[in-house]
Amino acid sequence: MKIKLRGHHLLCLQGFQGYGYSEDFVSNMTRINELRKSKDCIISLTNEPDDICSACPNLNNNMCENEMQNSIIVKMDNEVLSKLNSSKEHNSIDLFDEVSSKFNSLKSVENVCNGCKWTDECLFYKKLK
Repeated sequence: MKIKLRGHHLLCLQGFQGYGYSEDFVSNMTRINELRKSKDCIISLTNEPDDICSACPNLNNNMCENEMQNSIIVKMDNEVLSKLNSSKEHNSIDLFDEVSSKFNSLKSVENVCNGCKWTDECLFYKKLK
């Protein structure tokens, strides 16, 4: 199976524990979080709305909330993608291993996670503290 993920969602999925913007969003994110754990899962990377965003109530005209918020989200994506090869598809297990090794301290995620409304619930972020 193939899924498309934005850069910052590679971090979010690792800390996800069932919180989200709506019931549909949580259900979709839970499904994608399970899919990405399969050795048969292939991931393509993007800095645009992805398979997680497809169920987000804040997605409007292919944009996250508004132009200003969307710009912030794209910067977060680009920060993560700058450390990865986003021009190819990745085996999910290998990709998440690589992400974990590159984003392993608060300093490594400061341009991605600082200001995120989910840090109090995020297991990935809490692990770095």
